[in-house]
Amino acid sequence: MPSEDNVRTVAKLLRQQAALAEFGSFSFREPNLNTILTEAARICASSLGVPFSKICRYRAAENDLLIEAGWGWKLGVIGRVVSKADESSPQGRAYITGKPVIIRNINTANNLSLPAFYADHAVVSTVDVLIPAIDGAPYGVLEIDSSQQQHYDEHDINFLTGFANVLGEAVATATRTRALRDALAAKDLMAEELQHRVRNNLQIIGGMLESYARSAGTGELRDGIQSIVHRVTTLAQVYDSLLGVGLSERVDLGTYLCALCKTLPTLQPDRIHPVTINCHADAVLMSLDNVASLGMVLAELVTNSYDHAFPERAGTITVTLEHNGPTRATLVVSDNGIGHMSPTDSERRGVGLVQRLVEIVGGTYRIRRDFGTEWTITLPLHPERIAA
Repeated sequence: MPSEDNVRTVAKLLRQQAALAEFGSFSFREPNLNTILTEAARICASSLGVPFSKICRYRAAENDLLIEAGWGWKLGVIGRVVSKADESSPQGRAYITGKPVIIRNINTANNLSLPAFYADHAVVSTVDVLIPAIDGAPYGVLEIDSSQQQHYDEHDINFLTGFANVLGEAVATATRTRALRDALAAKDLMAEELQHRVRNNLQIIGGMLESYARSAGTGELRDGIQSIVHRVTTLAQVYDSLLGVGLSERVDLGTYLCALCKTLPTLQPDRIHPVTINCHADAVLMSLDNVASLGMVLAELVTNSYDHAFPERAGTITVTLEHNGPTRATLVVSDNGIGHMSPTDSERRGVGLVQRLVEIVGGTYRIRRDFGTEWTITLPLHPERIAA
């Protein structure tokens, strides 16, 4: 039959293992590093039956250990420097050597330098273990403190060491998560600023062109300038929609084209007979430059349909994007308008722009004009180039 001491030891080990598992689960769900550190201090103090615990962060520039979080301490302790990172203190010694430092009675440790708040809290015994780092220098030191002399066995030290290792991983994860959030926030801010600048600059250009158009009177010159004004306005919308799906090396063309289809009708004048745009798109990852070019292609084709396909009638424009395997996708823009007519000068310019943009992305196209107009654009995909 197991002895009473063995039963107590097993019960303690089970409690400590449960506490370690609880903290591991908590720390990898919690994004706030200070909350993680405070909970770590609480669990350590509770698991070892001591009133105080603290987590000290190493500061390289000052070569000291700052109390970052703790449990049980009076107001004003957290946020203070506990010691230099050298062998003059138990914290510094644990940090320098990387080994646990156990002080059963600080009153007999005459060779150690201790801060005044230890006496204020009647601290008698301490244990310090290193908190490792996943990359770079160790994070700092985990310490438990008691106002009574304690006997810590091998299991207690193993628990603290294991807990410090889990804490080091949690600190690294929280730090990486915070860096990613900051980077995303900076990226969003930069994108928003770029969006404002693009919109403002294009509005200025559009205003100047409108002024030129008014001074041009009537006729072909005015019509030509008005056509340019419309393209500038459309370009602004293309980039607005592009920023809405995020700026990155690769962009989902399907998501972008459908977002653009929702906004392009707002650029058209009010119509008695409505025109509907339907978009059905597979996910197709392409480079940011190619996606921007294809946004201009879609905007130009949709504008041509609005301008020429539906005189005094309602209609539908349909946009489809199909992923045809790893090396090819097909974009189809069609309408159920009046079909083939002798193109106007403005439409000729639009077709020329579409042709150049399709060539830029390395694609090919064909046009069908019978019961409406249909553009079928075949797009090459080069995932290895994007990944590089």
